Amino acid sequence: MKSPARARRTPRPKFSTVPSVGFVSLGCPKALVDSERILTQLRAEGYIVSPDYAGAGLVVVNTCGFIDSAVEESLDAIGEALEENGRVIVTGCLGAKGDVVRQAHPKVLAVTGPHATDEVMAAVHAHLPKPHDPYLDLVPAAGIKLTPRHYAYLKISEGCNHRCTFCIIPSMRGDLASRPIGEVMQEAENLVKGGVKELLVISQDTSAYGVDVKYRTGFWQGRPVRAYMIDLARALGGFGVWVRLHYVYPYPHVDEVIPLMAEGRILPYLDVPFQHASPRILKLMKRPASAEHTLRRIERWREICPDITLRSTFIVGFPGETEAEFEGLLDFLGAAQLDRVGAFAYSPVEGAAANQLADPVPEELKQERLARFMAVQQEISRARLARKVGGRLTVLVDAVADGRALARSVADAPEIDGVVFVEPAGGLKVGEFAEVVVTRAGDHDLWAAPVGVAARA
Repeated sequence: MKSPARARRTPRPKFSTVPSVGFVSLGCPKALVDSERILTQLRAEGYIVSPDYAGAGLVVVNTCGFIDSAVEESLDAIGEALEENGRVIVTGCLGAKGDVVRQAHPKVLAVTGPHATDEVMAAVHAHLPKPHDPYLDLVPAAGIKLTPRHYAYLKISEGCNHRCTFCIIPSMRGDLASRPIGEVMQEAENLVKGGVKELLVISQDTSAYGVDVKYRTGFWQGRPVRAYMIDLARALGGFGVWVRLHYVYPYPHVDEVIPLMAEGRILPYLDVPFQHASPRILKLMKRPASAEHTLRRIERWREICPDITLRSTFIVGFPGETEAEFEGLLDFLGAAQLDRVGAFAYSPVEGAAANQLADPVPEELKQERLARFMAVQQEISRARLARKVGGRLTVLVDAVADGRALARSVADAPEIDGVVFVEPAGGLKVGEFAEVVVTRAGDHDLWAAPVGVAARA
């Protein structure tokens, strides 16, 4: 994902009297939050954030390094910034592989890893001295955001304690490090006061929040709050805005959050990366290995909260995956009837333990399985969305143009799920909620009309 802060190609810089920094942000929402923190500190210290390369004293590139295509995109972005500006600081997950960056682009000014605001600022100070001492009133309490004003990502921890064989995130971001609960709640409060209508809770492993600090009790507004996913969800639910949980590893205690969804405290939306259904493949991945248990849990979740939207991601073509195991994965899809699903073919990321496993699946077969997988899920998605036709939804409007609004329901996380197209847009406003009636369903998206218009039709 490229953030809106991506610098545009322009002539070589003409430096301003006020230090100005260009910014390129790549990667996942967790990287986006890192970018927001760096941008917030830059503005707090009086730097101007340049919308393009022209006028920028230097450019910061926040990179992704999770899979090969992300590495290539990051290296290309660094090269473009060097070509157009010449003065580049690299941070982010690819920065954790400093030798890769230096070998490809030896002229970069500095290289840091992820969640390294202090290190990035030290490099900026060294190559573009700050204009004056920090003044907190130069920026809003919620900080500088790269998302639209009405939603924001709330990162609750860094790193991960798992050692999934296909993943190199722990080697780049380290072990789990939970943020203090009071700090998280204060940031959430600042965001809501700043106009945010939807908080998207993110981390590498949201359901592990607090395990590293033994679920230590903190304080917010003078009240004790435990650093535990359920307590955090309950507290965030008190703000009266949408609260959406992402990256939830399927620990047993995740079951405790479903009643909060049924009560309307947080959105009935759960993003759980199951990854596969074969016990043998899951064991090779070092993931929970019981598809039957997973199906029983999904059934219980739906009994407690019938309106829950379940999202997941899967890997096809993992080393050693047989045709029978892949067919079993398709059977799991049919039984689970998940609402939103993403998938990718296994990519041998440098440094991943799975690369050493026997019987790699040929690339052509991986792509063929990926196409079959998505075709099955497309049918499931189409059927589940078709049930919503004629029903009423609350949507959050993301954009309005040419008489049509682009909105999302509680089932739609920004950028990764479907959308609701509302026609006519009428008086709908960006960042506001609206009541609509679904008129048509597609494979992944819905079409709707405002309640008043639908009633007159």
